[in-house]
Amino acid sequence: MKKIFLMLCLTMTLPAVAAGDAEAGKAKSTSCAACHGADGNSLVDMYPSIAGQHSSYIVKQLQEFRLGAQTNGEQGRYDPVMSGMAAPLSDQDIEDMAAYFSSQKANAGSTPEDVIQAGSKLFLGGDMERGIAACAACHGPRGDGMGLAKFPDISGQHATYVKKQLEDFRAGKRVNDPNGMMRDIAMRLTDAEIELLSKYVGGLY
Repeated sequence: MKKIFLMLCLTMTLPAVAAGDAEAGKAKSTSCAACHGADGNSLVDMYPSIAGQHSSYIVKQLQEFRLGAQTNGEQGRYDPVMSGMAAPLSDQDIEDMAAYFSSQKANAGSTPEDVIQAGSKLFLGGDMERGIAACAACHGPRGDGMGLAKFPDISGQHATYVKKQLEDFRAGKRVNDPNGMMRDIAMRLTDAEIELLSKYVGGLY
């Protein structure tokens, strides 16, 4: 009983990060606009749109970019630009910026007509014979992900960005996926399938 009481006391005295403040996040996010857009809708297809993205996912990625900077890429997620941007951020900065971008409205994307049928089949059903799980299992049938599980909303995302991430997962260049789930799936995808999925998710909403 004493041990339980001691643990409760210690827990209560631990410093806690306050919930994110969207207004504060807006003020802190000015340096993000060049790549991600002022409201998180990126106009450059090599950079992700983060408007409306789950706050929990944004927090996770920024923390891991920061860790990548601190460990020179040995831990977390490392990117020469993003890790440098995340390095000076405090936990509260990250929470605030995540609150801001998650509160913004994402612009609608589009899916080319010629990829809808095959893209839908692979996204919704996967390929069990080859051990490829359906993308919808984690990202949902509309691509909107799961905030609690920190699975990102990929609906309306730029095809160029999605393709690069899938290729990086397949090559082992990106390794911050829980239990290697994305790497395991991506390594089974062909170039044509990566191209297909990258274009397909753009029109989901």
